[in-house]
Amino acid sequence: MSAQDASETPVRWRSAMESALYGPGGFYVRPDGPGPAGHFRTSVHASGLYAGAVARLLRWVDAELGHPADLDLVDVGAGRAELLTGVLAALPAEVAVRVRPYAVERAERPAGLDPRISWVASPPEGTTGLLFANEWLDNVPLDVAEDGRYVLVAPDGTESPGGPVDDADLAWLERWWPGGGRVEIGRTRDEAWAAAVAGVERGLAVAVDYAHTRETRPPYGTLTGFRGGREVAPVPDGSCDVTAHVALDACAAVGPGAGPGPVLLSQREALAALGVSGARPPLALASEDPAGYVRALARAGQAAELTARGGLGDFLWLCRPVGIAAAWPGG
Repeated sequence: MSAQDASETPVRWRSAMESALYGPGGFYVRPDGPGPAGHFRTSVHASGLYAGAVARLLRWVDAELGHPADLDLVDVGAGRAELLTGVLAALPAEVAVRVRPYAVERAERPAGLDPRISWVASPPEGTTGLLFANEWLDNVPLDVAEDGRYVLVAPDGTESPGGPVDDADLAWLERWWPGGGRVEIGRTRDEAWAAAVAGVERGLAVAVDYAHTRETRPPYGTLTGFRGGREVAPVPDGSCDVTAHVALDACAAVGPGAGPGPVLLSQREALAALGVSGARPPLALASEDPAGYVRALARAGQAAELTARGGLGDFLWLCRPVGIAAAWPGG
C-alpha cells in the first residue's frame, strides 16, 4: 500500500477530527489561518457585552474567594484571545491588576498579544479563580456510531461502517444516549472537561456550548462543518471546522463530588443574571440624549442577539463550583 493510499484509508471520526483540526496544517493550528472568527460567529465576536458579562462573573468569583492576591482567569479554547482581551478591558483597574490571564490554545501565540496573557497548551494546575471554556468542547474530537458500529470516514467525507462499539463507549451510550440509530459518543468530552476541572483548586469552571441533554438528543446527531461563515459538509481534510453539539448533562456528571453541585443554565438565563438585557431604552431618552439613546439601542440589539431563542440564547452554560459556596450568583 502506498503512503497516499494509507492516508486515504477510512478511520474513526475521533481520529479524523483530531487530524483535521489539530494535526499538521489543521484547521485550528495553521499559522496563516484567520482563526475561528474568520469562519463562524461566536458570542465573543457578536458583542463586547459578552466579555462584560464574563468580567462580572469573574468579580463574583473573586468575592466568593475572598479577593485573593492572585486571581486566575483561564480561557480554554481561546482562539485569538478575544475574550480574555475583552474581559481585561472591562475590569476595574484595581481588579485587573490582580488577574493572571491564561489562554489555553493549541495554535501558536498571535503576534502583538497583551504580554499579561500567558499562552499555554493545557489548563494550568492549581487555578484559583474562573476557568471559562466558550465553544471548546464541541471541537473535542469524538467518535460517531450507527446501529452499534463505529462510523469510519475518509478524508473526502465518505463514510463506511466500522467495527462494533467497544465496552467503554457502549456503557456511555447506554447511560447517556440510548436507543440506537446514529449517535455521537461524548465520552471524550466528559474526560476533557473532567481534566480541565481537576486543574481548579478553588473557584468556578464554566463550559458554554451548543448542547443537548438526554431528553433532547437529536435523532441523527449534529456533526457538521463551518467554513467562511457558512455551514458545510463535515469533511475532515483540514479545510473546515468539524464540530458536534455537546451532551453537556453527561459532562455535568463528572468532577468533584463534594460541595454544591453543578448548574445548567441557558445562555439567555445566564446573561440575564449577569446584567445583559435586550430591553429597548425608553423612548423619552431619544429627545433628552439622542446620542445616548442610539448607543443604548445598539446595546439592546446586541443583547437581543446574545439571548435570542433559536440562536445564541439557547446555548447551555455548565457551571461547576470548586471549593466555593455556590455555583452561580444568587445560588
